[in-house]
Formats: sequence, C-alpha cells, structure tokens
Amino acid sequence: MSDAHDPHATLAGERVFWADEAADHVEERGGDDPVVIKGGISPSGVPHLGNMNEIMRGYFVAEVLRERGHDVRQLFTSDDRDPLRGLPRKLADLDGDIVDLGDVNAGALGRNLGHPYTSIPDPFGCCESYGAHFSNLIERSAALLGVDVETVSNTELYESGEFEAVTRDLLANADEARAVLAEYQDKVDESYVPFNPICENCGKVTETVTAIDAEAGTVDYECTDMDAGDQTIEGCGHAGTATLREGKLPWRFEWPAQWKILGVDFEPFGKDHAEGSWPSGADIAANVLDIEPPTPMVYEWFTLDGEPFSSSAGNVVLVSDVLELVAPEVLRYFFSKDPKKARDFSIERIDLLVDEFDRFERVYFGEEADASEREVELAERVYPFCVDAVEEERIRLPYTFAAVLGMTEDPELREEIARREGHIPEDASEEAVAAALERVERAREWAERTDNQYNYRIERRTMPAVDVDEETAAALDDLAAFIEDEDPDGETLQGEVYETAKRHDIDIGDFFATGYRLFFDEEQGPKLGQFLADLDREFVVTRLRREG
Repeated sequence: MSDAHDPHATLAGERVFWADEAADHVEERGGDDPVVIKGGISPSGVPHLGNMNEIMRGYFVAEVLRERGHDVRQLFTSDDRDPLRGLPRKLADLDGDIVDLGDVNAGALGRNLGHPYTSIPDPFGCCESYGAHFSNLIERSAALLGVDVETVSNTELYESGEFEAVTRDLLANADEARAVLAEYQDKVDESYVPFNPICENCGKVTETVTAIDAEAGTVDYECTDMDAGDQTIEGCGHAGTATLREGKLPWRFEWPAQWKILGVDFEPFGKDHAEGSWPSGADIAANVLDIEPPTPMVYEWFTLDGEPFSSSAGNVVLVSDVLELVAPEVLRYFFSKDPKKARDFSIERIDLLVDEFDRFERVYFGEEADASEREVELAERVYPFCVDAVEEERIRLPYTFAAVLGMTEDPELREEIARREGHIPEDASEEAVAAALERVERAREWAERTDNQYNYRIERRTMPAVDVDEETAAALDDLAAFIEDEDPDGETLQGEVYETAKRHDIDIGDFFATGYRLFFDEEQGPKLGQFLADLDREFVVTRLRREG
C-alpha cells in the first residue's frame, strides 16, 4: 500500500497540530474546491460520544483547510439502508434522554429485523423512520458543538439514482469486482454478486442474487436467510426481480462507491476499518471504480469510564449529556487531542478534563510560567479552534470549587463566595461573571449525576441548631484555629480531625457527626477533612466556632 493510501502514514507527528498535517496530505492529493470531508456510520443504536469522532476529527481538518482559503463541505453519511441485525438495549429520544428498549415501542424494531433502517417505524413515533430518528440525533449533536455538517442518507442516494451508475458498472464487471474482493475476504466465491436486493415480499435485505442484467439495471434474487452474529434472520423464500434502486451494495463496495458519487477527498475512520475495509476499499476504488481514494486518517477509539462504548450494550453517553457537565469548548478540546492515542472519557473524573482545558487556556494567554515550549506552540495553534471566539476577559472557576458553590442554591451567595475567594476580579463585567457562574450549574449536575463528595447541600444562611458539650466545643475551636493558621490540604485536615478528637478524648464518630450537623444538618456526609478543605476558609472557621 502506498503512503498516500496508508491511513497510518497521514499522521507522522511532523506538525504540532495533527489537523495541519492531515490538511497537508489533502492538499498534496490535489483536486478542485470544494474539498469534501466525510464521516459516516450505520444507525444501529444510540449515536454516542465515540461516534462523534467521525465528525469532530473531520471538523478540525475542515477548519484548517478553510483557514487556508479552501471551500469545504463536511458530509456525514448515515448508512441507513443497512439492515437491522439486532435489537439495541438502549435508545435515545430527540432530547437526548437515554431509555431502555422496553420503554418504547420495541415491537417496531423486533418485527423488522433484516429491514433497512429507513423502512423501520421510529419506536418513538416522532420521525419518519428509525434511520431518520438517528440522523436527527447526529445533526443535533453536531450543532451543539457548533459543527456545520451535511447529513446524507444512503437510502435517498439509492432511491434518487445517485448510486445507480456505479452499481451498474460493478455488476457489469462483477468478475473483476469479485476477484479484487477475494484478496481480502475468504468467503467470496463464484456465486458472489456485489448487490443486496430488498425483497419485494417481506421487505428484508437479501444476499442471494441468482441472475444479473446489468444493461437493464435489474437482478433476480431469492430471499434467503441472513446470518446476523449469533442469530439467523429468516428469509421468506420469495423469488423476484429488483432494480438497482431497490437494494444496496455490500459495505466493502458501498464505501468506495460513496467516495465516487460524493467526490470525497478526506475521511477519518476507526482502527477497525484501517485493517479491514479500508485496504479493500482503496483497492476497489483505484482498480475497479477508477478513482483516487480519499486521503485516509485512522483514529484510536475512546472508552467510557474504562469500558468500550457500545450502543448495543448500552454503555453510552451523548453529546447533549456531556454538555450538561462541561462547556462546548471543553469537549472540542477533548476531540482536538492526538487521534493516534486511545483515551478514556470519564464522567466520574470529568473535573480533570476541565482542569486540563483551563491550563491549556492559561498557556494560550501566557499565564502559565512553567509551560514548555511545546505546550505553548500547541496552545497557540489549537486553542482558537476550540472556542467560539478568543476572549481576553474570561473567568474560569476551578471545577471542583464550582461544585462546592453548587452546594448552595443562592446565586448571590455563590458570587459573593467566589469574589471573597479571589476567583472573580472586582472589575469583572456582568457578562463575564454570568459566564463564569454557568460552570456552577454544570458542576452541580456532575455532583448529582455521579453522587460524589460534592453532592450535598450546605446550610449557609442559617446555622443549624447543634448542641455541643464543653469538650466538643473546645475541640471545634481548636480545629478552627488550625484551619485559620495552616490553611491545610484535604489529606492533612482529615488527619487533624482525627487527632483533634483524640486529644479531647471525644468519640471520633460523634465528632464527625457534629461536623456534619454543623454544615449539612445531617448525621453523615462526605469525607469531612477533604470537604472542609474545599470550602472557603472564612466560612469554615466561622461555622466551626458556631458564630454563623
């Protein structure tokens, strides 16, 4: 395989930003504007965050090419004429709410195994088909991230005749097409035909073609059983004739056919395709369809909290879900990272991603004295692609501090505390303050969703009525003095809580319970030392002294 067709050769690490290097290869390929960048997937289930690789990797390359003066179209093909081969465990409505299969009209799917996605009723009853529902979700996800992408339906391309000419050529040269594919797939024999008709009787996709009339543009077929993983989808046995608009190409041919009819110049894809359908697709494009394959780029997959993304298994998170926790620029930053490295997206520790973005932003603005030359170069190049606009006046509350602010409902008090702790400058504009405090709601959502140590409500305005004996009062005063003098971190303070109880001969459990009652009016709560270290020191000292 030549370097031009090697998906691993596109990103050799010669540029600080991988999208610049990919754009270099696209320009070297040649061709006229508009440059066409494509991604695409089969609508088999919930379009999760991992699927957005198909769009976001292309987005950064498109933006670089636009910066260089090119006219660019970014397309996303929904391979919605594929047959439904199994029932997903989870689905999502158009608002991004994930539901179990049993919560919708599952029969709409169960009765339609083997049917194209666009022939299956939408189980939510809101779109023209299951396939259309999926496409709507993809479009909405892209829009939430500010990506202007054109969704292309394979079904519409077949029905309008866009695929017809290339399909006719493949069938007219079926022996040649078969010989090329046989180099990559063992099960290609003399009976293999690169076309799957849709049965006029039962509506299922079938793989058994009995005769070809390429000149007339028809095939004869028999509706036979289809293997679908660990199950078999039964055909109805009907024998009939289908036009080239009444079926679909197998994936190994459909992908290069898309490149031809859409004029694709660049396409990123996952590592499964890099060793699978890409080599055969590039060969078919060059030696059967007589076109130059697009510039390829392979990316590594994401995991979700350490487990593979899986629409069928229900291990998914949608863009809309994530944007309830972080701002769009943080998620764009995540996708801007090196595609060659596998990454885990952790909802549990999304605070670390936000902290990483905040540092990246500070490096861009020259506010990190210890930033390396490489970090500075990368931030200066990539940061403007991650944000809607570069704003000198911006305030970023530390994410966990924002989660602490979320423990109180009072917006004015949140701002007061943030100012008191030095996170909001005195001369900050109202717009900048409002934008900064938006992070509080997202951090609060994160705390509730993960039920972490910040998922509590603090009684700030009024101090709970807590009766303490003389020795406990003395211990609380000692702890307050320690915090006032030392400003300790969470681990140090946790140890001091224990030591203070011991010095005053107080039951440790009772001492913790007193602390929880003072701050939450509850008998139990988070790890107390870490929690108090996260709060603003003045409030903690005042409350431990029972002064308000």
